[in-house]
Amino acid sequence: MRRARGRIAGIAIAAALGGAAWAGGPATAGRQQAEKSAKASPAVTTAQKSAINWVGWSDGVFEQARKENRFVLLDLEAVWCHWCHVMDETTYRDPEVIGLLHERYIAVRVDQDSRPDLSNRYEDYGWPATIVFDGQGKEIVKRQGYLPPGDMSSMLQAIIDDPTPGPSVVPEEPVEYSSAAITPALRDELEKDYLAGYDAKEGGWGFGHKYLDWDSVELAMVRAKRGDARAERMVRQTLAGEERLIDPVWGGVYQYSTDGVWSNPHFEKIMSMQSENLRIFSLGYAQFQDAASLKAAKDIHRFLTTFLVSPAGAFYTSQDADVKPGEHSAAYFRLTDAGRRKQGVPRVDTHEYARENGWAVAGLAAFYSATGDAAALAEARRALAWVEANRSLPDGGFRHDTKDVAGPYLGDSIAMARAYQALYGATGDRGLLAGAEKTMRFIERNFRAPAGKDAAGYLTSKVPTDRAYIVHAQRDENVEVARTANLLFYYTGNADYQKMAQEAMRYLAAGPIARRLPVASTLLVDYELSRPPLHLTIVGHKDDSAAQALFQAALRYPVAYKRLEWWDTREGRLPNPDVQYPELQKAAAFICTSRTCSPPIFAPDALAARVDKLTAIAGSGE
Repeated sequence: MRRARGRIAGIAIAAALGGAAWAGGPATAGRQQAEKSAKASPAVTTAQKSAINWVGWSDGVFEQARKENRFVLLDLEAVWCHWCHVMDETTYRDPEVIGLLHERYIAVRVDQDSRPDLSNRYEDYGWPATIVFDGQGKEIVKRQGYLPPGDMSSMLQAIIDDPTPGPSVVPEEPVEYSSAAITPALRDELEKDYLAGYDAKEGGWGFGHKYLDWDSVELAMVRAKRGDARAERMVRQTLAGEERLIDPVWGGVYQYSTDGVWSNPHFEKIMSMQSENLRIFSLGYAQFQDAASLKAAKDIHRFLTTFLVSPAGAFYTSQDADVKPGEHSAAYFRLTDAGRRKQGVPRVDTHEYARENGWAVAGLAAFYSATGDAAALAEARRALAWVEANRSLPDGGFRHDTKDVAGPYLGDSIAMARAYQALYGATGDRGLLAGAEKTMRFIERNFRAPAGKDAAGYLTSKVPTDRAYIVHAQRDENVEVARTANLLFYYTGNADYQKMAQEAMRYLAAGPIARRLPVASTLLVDYELSRPPLHLTIVGHKDDSAAQALFQAALRYPVAYKRLEWWDTREGRLPNPDVQYPELQKAAAFICTSRTCSPPIFAPDALAARVDKLTAIAGSGE
């Protein structure tokens, strides 16, 4: 959504910091190093502070570098990122660094949120990422995270002395794509990795950084619903840990915590974390009916509508980690609302990207489905309408921003297709299903990888970042393509979407891709593509209160992989009329499996028990 694996951008911390960058508690090695560097740097003038002539990313940069015999330094940052601010306040104000950059480099700075293609290309390096190229666009050095002035100046000089690519630049691992399914042996391997990656002491998947890995938790929810007690303990423990990362004053969720515990947060609040945490906590509340998950979801919703929504109803991108750039904010975030506002409010990035709005809409749809909060549904519809009016492309896709310097990007269109589909499932509004179909057709036309054993899935961008680079597929985006296209196939009966899901899975099923953490992402797609979704249909007029009550009960049923339809006979046949339902005198619900459909259900309170019983008999596991 979408991270050091696509959606959680910046979760990898600089290797130079030993994973110790922490915005609270005792000063760690990384923090001490940064503070020492800041103190060691001599006083600089205002002119020196702005002495680096930062330019944007383009092919023209490499043309200039060739002509002037310069290197290209890319500072790929995140505007909400604490260590990016520290590097700007220390490293890029250091006279020696400035001098070397002036002498032999073209300095390029890009906000990774603004360029999903570059963000996906260097997602494994976290933010800030520092990459140096020669004039041909070939990589010489790739560095992860904060670089203090001394390290930076040494690196810049070493490149001048010997521009041979260093050990950080390694050939890509060859991948051969064949089957649109993982092998039984690979599935067993992924299962072992999934369980071994769980932190039984603290909860959560991973032992260094603590955060809510959405796919891992959702997969555990699926298994818990099927009666797996261990999976249920994993979910409950992880959600309880993540609750500690929710801001108790303003709501919203901090991006992650360090040092293997949930109590050392980094304070940035980025849309991917807000939207997906909102979705997962909503699913958790629906499944377990626990007050803590409901409170968490409400607190995230409160932050979104207080700090990240524009007057026009679109959603902004993020809120900064720091009140003052480069200064740790642990003490600030312990203050009350009044105490914080007295010092100022961390900067909000007011870019309104289609991708981030698609994420927000999907999260709000899940929140509405679990709680019936009509305001959340209205907010989701309003954001969707804003994106349609302001980010639509003529042939069905979406721009990232007001004007894209590159693109279009897969991330924007798949986020919007998913948003349309989520809202269709929450409302039965056929216009939303048509929007999802139109956008998925755009994705197929523009992003499908060339046919062959050396490429598969869907590419992250329509065009390469530069002439020296071939556009690649990115795993999280292909997970979303596979899941969205697969469910769209069941909603519409159009086999083209099933083929899209299989093509995305052909990429995901390749061993080197499937083994990337978190392995739950591939396992979740494997689960959904191997069976039909839970199928619930409400038959009745949409202005009939009895039909509305049945639809709301079906919405609340705690399964994410669900085909929920509302057949109002006045609208004509269902988009996928694979089941023939009777027209009755009063509204009714039906549950269908691959082998049978239930008798009509008239009482909303009886729906959940009937679903449990029928799916258990059918052996669908739902």
